[in-house]
Amino acid sequence: MIYFIAVSMLLTIAPGPDILYVITQSITKGKRAGIITVLGLCTGLIVHTTAAAFGVSAILQQSAIAFQILKYAGAIYLFFLAWKAFREKENPLSGVTSGNKDAASYYRRGVYMNILNPKVSLFFLAFLPQFVNSKAGNVAGQMILLGLLFIMQTILIFSVVAIFAGILGKKILGKPNIAKYVNYVKAGIFVLIGVKLALTDR
Repeated sequence: MIYFIAVSMLLTIAPGPDILYVITQSITKGKRAGIITVLGLCTGLIVHTTAAAFGVSAILQQSAIAFQILKYAGAIYLFFLAWKAFREKENPLSGVTSGNKDAASYYRRGVYMNILNPKVSLFFLAFLPQFVNSKAGNVAGQMILLGLLFIMQTILIFSVVAIFAGILGKKILGKPNIAKYVNYVKAGIFVLIGVKLALTDR
């Protein structure tokens, strides 16, 4: 179990779409928005864990069409987020969420971004079984438990990242010449992640 958690932490820290998304949200909208985004992303992980545990992810592994549909849906969603970020280019960065409506929006975006990435499903399908003891029985239950442990450490690590990125964002807010370009960078990051997802293979 300790080995599983250690490996999971290393995988979580490694640069990837989710952690980049948390960083950009935290810098541009503040640490609270970043942490809410983390909760959304990890809610998506619950879906992937359940899918892997009960074999649904195997459909994506076996069906090229299903994989392509989900992959392109995810890429389109990321391009949509890039467009929205570009439209905000002239708006001052608030550094804070403005209310429950914004919080719900950040949460939903996190959920959608994670669920619409088929690579996460395939990762869980390949990763979790390596730590399952088939002789202990209840393989699905073991995978769900491992998935929950993975989610817990992800929430912890990503929340720390969100806090530090939020602090960085506040410093940027104090420098208007830099702040006005942040939304351009944010849009560019979303485009790059979307392109990478669109071009990825199983």
